[in-house]
Amino acid sequence: MRVTARIVEAIAPTRLGRKFRWLLAASIANGIGDGVVVSAGPLLVASLTHDPFLVSLALLSEYLPVLLFGVIGGVAADRFDRRRMVMIVNLGRTFVLTALVVVIASGAASIALVLVALFALGTGETFADSATSTLLPGLVAREDLGIGNARIQGAQLLTNQLLLPPVGAFLFAIGPGIPFATNAIGFALGAVLISRLATDVRRSRPDRTGVRSEMARGLRWLFAHPPMRTLALTIFTFNITFGAAWSVLVLYAGQRLGMNAVGFGLLTTAVALGGVIGTVSYGRLERRFKLSDIMRVGLIIETFTHLVLALTTSAAIALGTLVVFGAHAFVWGTTSTVVRQRAVPDELLGRVSGVYRVAIMGGIVIGTPIGGLLAKQFGITAPFWFAFAGSAFLVVALWRQFENIVHSSEI
Repeated sequence: MRVTARIVEAIAPTRLGRKFRWLLAASIANGIGDGVVVSAGPLLVASLTHDPFLVSLALLSEYLPVLLFGVIGGVAADRFDRRRMVMIVNLGRTFVLTALVVVIASGAASIALVLVALFALGTGETFADSATSTLLPGLVAREDLGIGNARIQGAQLLTNQLLLPPVGAFLFAIGPGIPFATNAIGFALGAVLISRLATDVRRSRPDRTGVRSEMARGLRWLFAHPPMRTLALTIFTFNITFGAAWSVLVLYAGQRLGMNAVGFGLLTTAVALGGVIGTVSYGRLERRFKLSDIMRVGLIIETFTHLVLALTTSAAIALGTLVVFGAHAFVWGTTSTVVRQRAVPDELLGRVSGVYRVAIMGGIVIGTPIGGLLAKQFGITAPFWFAFAGSAFLVVALWRQFENIVHSSEI
């Protein structure tokens, strides 16, 4: 019992409160369900079609809802009870997945039905994330936002990227519908766990304006707040360089590093492993270093990651580099989230966070075809050289801005 208590205390310290533990448990439940589908989803699509265009549409179904509904989801999170919003969306996703399982079991699954289901699930995820990301500041003290975000994002990393995808592939081999049934159970359990949180004081406001006006208000606040505007532009531009490099990673693994499919899987595992290291070390880093220095060093690591990958032909060096990159990506993402949560007023947090999600996905969507075109014209390492040059320029241009960004809550 004492060992269990110590483990629980290490994962979710008592000072964060019982409400935080319910939120963390809900995130784990959702992450387990999502994790098994990370591998099962592509396997299902591939079992129904070998058309590359249709396969690419399955990936687009993950990107498009964020671009279409990212800010709208933020408006909803600022209008309504965020806890109930997550519960309703989770139950809706449970219904969609249950229907998909029935279709798969009956042998009536088609690529069109699967694409519609994936788009519906992606839309639900966009709205659920909009609400979930705004819950934490109301549950823990301001000084504990860093460790709280680290624990939640670490749980999602472990379940989504590291532990459950192989389980999902194994379950798919047993029965194609089993991973999706598991996902449905995870969402249902997540809804139950979120219900244990106290009711959000936010209610539908009788004096609220239209959706467009509320979206415009969030955008006006962001553009009138120089540090938060700079952070949003930083995230957008760095994701263009990231998207360009990572768009050809699977080809890079084979052509440059001589790795097979298993080797490519190890590259993504290396990033996840680095994220775990970032999870464990985040609290110590936050106590010992200024957030501005953490952000600066992180972007230097990202810049040199692209340079090393452009130069090396060694699989071992690439794997080690991606472990370091994974740690940076987790620490930088957690730090930027904490800075945003501290700076943005609660009544605008959903909308402004929605803009950040659109910036992340928009940068990747823009960068991905750039990387493909560069690789086609100039070789497989060209996207990494582009990413290195672009990142280096941005680090120099933004170096002095990070002090203002981390103190943006004082403006």
